[in-house]
Amino acid sequence: MKIAVGIISLILMVIVGLQTLIVGVGGSITHSQGLQQGGAVGLLVAVLFLLGGAFAFGVPLVSAICLVLACIFGIMDGTTTPYHDQTVWGVIALILAVLAFFAWRSDRKKKRMASASSSSTAS
Repeated sequence: MKIAVGIISLILMVIVGLQTLIVGVGGSITHSQGLQQGGAVGLLVAVLFLLGGAFAFGVPLVSAICLVLACIFGIMDGTTTPYHDQTVWGVIALILAVLAFFAWRSDRKKKRMASASSSSTAS
């Protein structure tokens, strides 16, 4: 599950980044303050997707935290600016954060079982 979260997050980072770039440029051309703000927060969401995808392979708990932050910023940005697509990215980030959390939990459970079985065979 860690690999899936990592790959999906990295792919979505590219999509969110390109869409944010287009929204930011469009906001600059039309002099729309809301779109410019949405583009700036969208860049932060894209960076959080990057961090979430990068940490998903080794430290899924950090990945889950980054993706929860992306969820919070995405939903807040989507509801307060004309850039409503950020709400969708926020919900997707929340889904990926839940998956990363369960990946971390299952890794921790496997490590506990492995240490318990090694200590019982050593006795």
